[in-house]
Amino acid sequence: MRKHQSVKTKYLTVCAMLTALGVIFISLGSLIDVLDLTAAGLASLLCVYAMIEMGGFYPWGVFFATAVLSFLLPVQKTPAVFYTLFLGYYPILKAYLERLPRVFSFLCKLGVFHVGIVLIYLVFYWIFPNLIDFGTQRWMLLVTYVIALACFLVYDLAITRLITFYLYRLKKRFGLNGKH
Repeated sequence: MRKHQSVKTKYLTVCAMLTALGVIFISLGSLIDVLDLTAAGLASLLCVYAMIEMGGFYPWGVFFATAVLSFLLPVQKTPAVFYTLFLGYYPILKAYLERLPRVFSFLCKLGVFHVGIVLIYLVFYWIFPNLIDFGTQRWMLLVTYVIALACFLVYDLAITRLITFYLYRLKKRFGLNGKH
């Protein structure tokens, strides 16, 4: 029983540190405008670590705590919106979606992308309308959509490669249960 409590305490401590680091990344993204998506992407990688090492509800805890704190603390909310509405939860869902057959998994990932894009669009349209000029021509929205889709596919592939690299090269050094 004591060992089980020790593991839970260690996991909770690691989750708190991952959340703090995620809020720092998002805060840096809010300070430097061009790092909005990069900061949200880096913060989402912390959920990947939590998913690999702890699983269960711990990655969701890191995601939710980081999302809430990133809306409360930084001045600019754009990185927090990107993190909360898409980049933060995607790596966790990716772990579950990749257990499905390959084609169905890919279609579900595209579905998650489209839901995220619609949520981001609606939030910026209704809550932060002064950040984006919605009088933009339709063809510019289409170009933005195509670029976002290409970036999503690269992001998905990059996460897969980073997970593979971590599992084969870094897990023994940085893993919670690995041999040091």
